[in-house]
Amino acid sequence: MSELIDEWIRKADADYATACRELSADENANFDAVCFHSQQCIEKLMKALLIKNGITPPKTHDLFQLNLLLSPACKKWSPRHEDLRYLTRASVDFRYPGESADKDEAAEAVEICSKLQTVLHQLLTGK
Repeated sequence: MSELIDEWIRKADADYATACRELSADENANFDAVCFHSQQCIEKLMKALLIKNGITPPKTHDLFQLNLLLSPACKKWSPRHEDLRYLTRASVDFRYPGESADKDEAAEAVEICSKLQTVLHQLLTGK
């Protein structure tokens, strides 16, 4: 695997660790950040898989749009569209004033992230 792909994976894994750590915080948990880092983890892993498949990833944060490029290139990647849309929406909507994530929404973001992260890691590493 290339160094570039390895770096995307390391950064994605750091986002996942941040989301999990913040979700489990005993005081002043930032559930908006949990949603943001959950989405960032999957975005980075999807971009790594695009690169592995010879596709330059576009500058977008929309997981559904990334999926439109990735699914034809990697037949084993078939996420639920609802999951991709949830993470994308949660990462954007909760980042700005007007809406805030609660603990249940943050927990759902981490759950979706964890499930997709496992599949993406398998596709990237063959393990």
